[in-house]
Amino acid sequence: MPKAEGSDAPATAASRSTEPKSKKTHRDTAYDSGKTSTGLWWTLFGLILITTAATRFYKLDQPDHICWDETHFGKFGGYYINRTFFFDVHPPLGKMLIGLFGYLDGYNATFAFEKPGDKYEDYPYMGMRAGCAIMGALLVPLSFLTVWEMTFSLPAATFAGVLILLDHGMLTLNRYILLDPPLLFFISASVYTTVKFHNQRHRAFSFPWWFWLSATGAMLVGSVAVKFVGVFVVFLVGFRAIADLWEILGDLSRPVSYTVEHFMARALCLIALPIVLYMGIFYIHLRVLYLSGPGDGYFSSAFQTHLEGNFLHNASTPREVAYGSLLTLKNSITGGGYLHSHMHLYPAGVGAKQQQVTTYSHKDGNNRWFIKKFNKPTPLWNSTDSIELVRNGDLIRLEHRPTRRNLHSHKEPAPVSRKHYQVTGYGENGTGDANDVWRLVIEGGAENEPLETMRHKFKLVHYLQNCVLSTTKKTLPKWGYEQQEVTCNPNLRDAAAVWNVEDNRFPRLPNVSFSAYKLNFFQRFFEAHAVMFSGNAGLKPKDGELTSRPWMWPINLRGQFFSAGEGVKIYLLGNPIIWWSNLVFMAFYLTLLVVKSIRDRRDIISSPHQKGEFLLFSLVPFFINNSSFFVVRRDYEN
Repeated sequence: MPKAEGSDAPATAASRSTEPKSKKTHRDTAYDSGKTSTGLWWTLFGLILITTAATRFYKLDQPDHICWDETHFGKFGGYYINRTFFFDVHPPLGKMLIGLFGYLDGYNATFAFEKPGDKYEDYPYMGMRAGCAIMGALLVPLSFLTVWEMTFSLPAATFAGVLILLDHGMLTLNRYILLDPPLLFFISASVYTTVKFHNQRHRAFSFPWWFWLSATGAMLVGSVAVKFVGVFVVFLVGFRAIADLWEILGDLSRPVSYTVEHFMARALCLIALPIVLYMGIFYIHLRVLYLSGPGDGYFSSAFQTHLEGNFLHNASTPREVAYGSLLTLKNSITGGGYLHSHMHLYPAGVGAKQQQVTTYSHKDGNNRWFIKKFNKPTPLWNSTDSIELVRNGDLIRLEHRPTRRNLHSHKEPAPVSRKHYQVTGYGENGTGDANDVWRLVIEGGAENEPLETMRHKFKLVHYLQNCVLSTTKKTLPKWGYEQQEVTCNPNLRDAAAVWNVEDNRFPRLPNVSFSAYKLNFFQRFFEAHAVMFSGNAGLKPKDGELTSRPWMWPINLRGQFFSAGEGVKIYLLGNPIIWWSNLVFMAFYLTLLVVKSIRDRRDIISSPHQKGEFLLFSLVPFFINNSSFFVVRRDYEN
């Protein structure tokens, strides 16, 4: 970057510069040589704004049906309007903005957003599309302004703006109800505010200096709070901050305290401020979404006690578990599902042809299990027999209440994890065999300690096979309804083999309120992140789904259908001329890097602008961002 002060439009150096008049900046030289005039600058910038608006908003209402991932993010935005809790693998800010756009347009969140191709009919969807289109359209002027602040070259700034303007891939991506427009806006704004702040370095601790530093912190929060991939622009800004501090520290004319002041200012605006804003976004997210919804089951039982309409909210249940209780068991790992079974059998060739046992993230009657003693009949809770509590170390049987089959394992390989044993539902009317017996082991529990609802985490160790009931979080094929695999793992230390009792029905025991299990904000904040990270790690393409790898993207190998039904067809594909030219420019830039290295070895003096600034805002951002997709090993939908 140049050693100059920044400005969105040209201004005379005399009115802005704090340097001696004899020391001209890169921008001053451009003005004096007649390369830039205020009128021309505003004319070109105005033309870019007009053409951006014309292209981004042309027939924005077409097609008038759901396109691609609008089915997800339009629905999620609606959840904020009707306050319904949901689960998504991305942070909430992007969906909150989409919900806000819809709310301002009068949308009441009653459209189902079921699948791509469904007509919007008379539902107001244009507010959400227009809001996303505005954020996406701002990329063009932001690109112009960023390059202007970096080079003070009007041709370079215009060229950058035109490249973004004419890329129909970017145009298509930014016209629909998606997270990409707000994500790209905040990333671009982060780079722009960083450049603006850097250009204020000769006015340290002035109001503009503080403003652009604080704005950078705020834009970084927006980047990360829309999608976690935005964290890579944080690395870029952090790299810039470290380089600045190193340069300040090397100025021997300044005391060390001056460097400390700069460090504290950056720590305040680029670390403390973003943390506070980021947590504030989640505070609003958790306060707004207070009604039970489709995402409840991904979260812990204690988390669900906060959600109105969830059966755990303001509910009560017996503290201890007794034989004869009707239970719902939830896997205690992050994002773990409910122990589940149904009438369907494992298909031929997949172990024993017995009843399937899975984990399932949604609540239904097939998640209910009846806990029995292992060696004698156990009456249901409505019996008048004496009450006997389930204790640490007990041998038990679990009967699936809807089908009357026992939880069972044997030395048949599991359907997906072949080194584990298969888990099935076995028997008739609650009668099975010795392979239905499990030992209940409370984590950290004392000998004979009674099992407690929600508070205790426990393992179920198979009595004969010496394996532990576990979930692999691997998705079963279509015959398993794409639910998650349950196995018996010979590794007794498996972290995914921990369960807790969420629902305990036994009217003959006194109840305690679930409010005792509620979490504070910080516990919910960290659990929400753990669930998002777990969900991200578990994303896999479905059978037959086209996927792509990151190396394919720069070469524009193939695109993505946004709408492939009858009528209007939309195909997302980058402008080949721009994308392939970009590869040529990168190769040319690498050549310049080699030339610079040779010049440095020969002690050829470079200008300050050529020295430390050479890589920072050129190839480094590209490699920081794109390398992330290679590090995160995942196939991407195409």
